[in-house]
Amino acid sequence: MKIHTSIKINATPQQVWQVLTDFDAYPTWNPFVQSLTGNVKEGERITVKLPGMTFKPVILVFKEHEQLTWLGHLLFKGLFDGEHTFKLEDNGDGTTTFHQSEKFKGLLVGLFKRKLQKDTLPGFEDLNQKLKERVENQT
Repeated sequence: MKIHTSIKINATPQQVWQVLTDFDAYPTWNPFVQSLTGNVKEGERITVKLPGMTFKPVILVFKEHEQLTWLGHLLFKGLFDGEHTFKLEDNGDGTTTFHQSEKFKGLLVGLFKRKLQKDTLPGFEDLNQKLKERVENQT
């Protein structure tokens, strides 16, 4: 199962990346990822706090101004895994399309499908909108 959202932001990928990776500021604007701490480098484990949940995924991809992807597991691999991606697409006109997606795999995905669509999708959309507002207000 995959959830995907996107939004056009009137700023360059560099400007969007600057806000997206200012993790210390997340509590002031980010309604979905309330905090992200740790060494954000490929292969490193970080701590992510969402409403009602804290988990420790591993960074899979960290490409400056382009993509941040992590992989998290519930209890153990294969039970309920989530690969979360933030991707910035340069539109070539001073704007950026921000993509946020998550691929869910594992034995329990079917049980949580309805909840993921009901709660996670709106959370992604809310984060996207707040990111857009924060970036555009700083440019």
